[in-house]
Amino acid sequence: MAYLVNFTARAARDLSLLYDAIHAGSFRAALQWYNGLKEADLSLEHQPNRCPQTPENPRLRHLLYGHKPHVYRVIYRVAVKSKHVDVLHIRHAARRPFKRPEAL
Repeated sequence: MAYLVNFTARAARDLSLLYDAIHAGSFRAALQWYNGLKEADLSLEHQPNRCPQTPENPRLRHLLYGHKPHVYRVIYRVAVKSKHVDVLHIRHAARRPFKRPEAL
């Protein structure tokens, strides 16, 4: 059975800001990259535990998307019993590690 992928308000805001920052509405390559990121996020419905745990919090996992220097971390939580994935935050991989209260 597939997991249900849910984007928190923060993750949805992160996606929206990223869309604007890369001018995905104006450039075909930027739109393709953005759509690829969204597809990667939604691919978490199948085998969400395939990605490693975050160094900041072992209860969270992160999916890396992109190629250097444009790698983004999709930070998410897996609820095995209820079969859903909560995407919590999407951030550039070069940013400093987040603090625990920030992700929860």
